[in-house]
Amino acid sequence: MANRSNHTPTIQELRALVYCSDLGSVSQAADTLNLTQSAVSRSIRTLEDRLGVLLFHRVRKRLILSDAGRALVHDARDILAVLERSAKMAMAFGKGGDVLRLAVLPTFAATWLIPRLPSFLDAHPDVSIDLASTLHPIDFTDSPFDGAIQRAALARKDTDVAHLLDEQLIMVAAPRLVAGGTILSTADLATYPLIQLATRPELWNDWFIGADATPIERTQGPRVQHFDMVISAAQAGLGIALLPTIFAEQALANGTLHKVHPRILQSNAYYALIRPKARAQSATMDAFATWLQALVQTT
Repeated sequence: MANRSNHTPTIQELRALVYCSDLGSVSQAADTLNLTQSAVSRSIRTLEDRLGVLLFHRVRKRLILSDAGRALVHDARDILAVLERSAKMAMAFGKGGDVLRLAVLPTFAATWLIPRLPSFLDAHPDVSIDLASTLHPIDFTDSPFDGAIQRAALARKDTDVAHLLDEQLIMVAAPRLVAGGTILSTADLATYPLIQLATRPELWNDWFIGADATPIERTQGPRVQHFDMVISAAQAGLGIALLPTIFAEQALANGTLHKVHPRILQSNAYYALIRPKARAQSATMDAFATWLQALVQTT
């Protein structure tokens, strides 16, 4: 275990610094922290001695931060906040069992993975799931994630990439924008707003080229960051959308969206389970991968 640097503050010292800064008084800080005044004073004095700087000016029995104190207290707040979040996260996992940490594309998580997770957790009741949404490649050497579910193109080197689902996109709209049962021609699209996906701006061009049609020179319509927002914008009637079929399932089933063109765009992208090669084997991650592969066979 690495030793703490000689100048690194303790948690108690950081808490004393922050509370003395906020309250301007050792006695009030001590009351708030449920410590003695001498304990708080000792924490501040020890920290000042260790760093070789004055953290507070004592002015008429009030504590006023020095320049060095102002610089340190800013980071101290962030450090204590991170520790608080980490402690609450650990508490949420309960006693025992493994924690499976996954980075997942936000719309894949919301529309496909999360609704299916109960079957995995029923079979593995001692496992806790920690999901984070991300649109960016995962550097497993600098993150806590056991794996990621993303488009395979986002996989970094030194990862294993397991194919899950191909990406097929369909054209959809809300009934308030395009009446149910209406099938649009390619020419009709020039008269409608087309929802743009900022992270993949080429999708509409790909659709037109695949349909042997000339792309619209100026594609008009709202621009959003990820497919979750594309779904919401389409449901609100803000425009026509291209959506992967796996993300459109629920909206099509409940009637908030419907297909408005028969063509399916077969993307070159596919969704994959990405795992770091340089990581100890995990029975929990292996079980999840097996469950996931079995699941996609039925999708």
